[in-house]
Amino acid sequence: MVLPLAAPYADRRRHHRDAAHVDRAPDPQGLRPPPNRPQGVTVPHITPEIQALVGAKGPVQTAPLPLGADTLRRFMQAVMDPNPVHYDEAAAKAAGFGGVVAPPLQPQHLFQRAPGAPDPFEKFKEDADWDGMGGGGNTGLPKVELPLKRLLNGGYSCEFYQLARVGDLISRQSRYSSITERESSSGPMVFINTETTYTNQHGAILMRVVQTTIAR
Repeated sequence: MVLPLAAPYADRRRHHRDAAHVDRAPDPQGLRPPPNRPQGVTVPHITPEIQALVGAKGPVQTAPLPLGADTLRRFMQAVMDPNPVHYDEAAAKAAGFGGVVAPPLQPQHLFQRAPGAPDPFEKFKEDADWDGMGGGGNTGLPKVELPLKRLLNGGYSCEFYQLARVGDLISRQSRYSSITERESSSGPMVFINTETTYTNQHGAILMRVVQTTIAR
């Protein structure tokens, strides 16, 4: 993503919707209910206990290290964003940022394993089926216990409020924003939306990300 140099980012929001949202895409896998099975058909998978999880928040998690200039450089190159506002002070100030800023999605990628933390791959010795996520994808939220064991990534939606800067210490907190269900031609599906808010050390919101997980 190349940011326009003419407009400051602080008061702008950009929305991205993943193409996997089935209501707007072709339906080769039969995700939409057939005509004789309307949307909203109740299936007995969301119990009162599961519904009570909506709004539940996980703990505030803080990145192990502040954003460094070299971390910013490597991320900028990895996402192939050559915008000079990410490395040139003069260009960033001319664009209204006041200084070098990180690419919009940088905060999401600052939660690597902390120095001195155990190697997550050691867990394979205990559980050969472990998913290998480690701490990076752990929201701290209670698990949604469902009999539907197939999990699909239903896509992401992002809102950007302002950009991180070198030296920022990023925190995040997740919550279940909604848990809904529908009946498809291939059986029941449950949609779990997890909203994660990223802030800097001053409490300013940098971005919000909603991840949709589909259980079927």
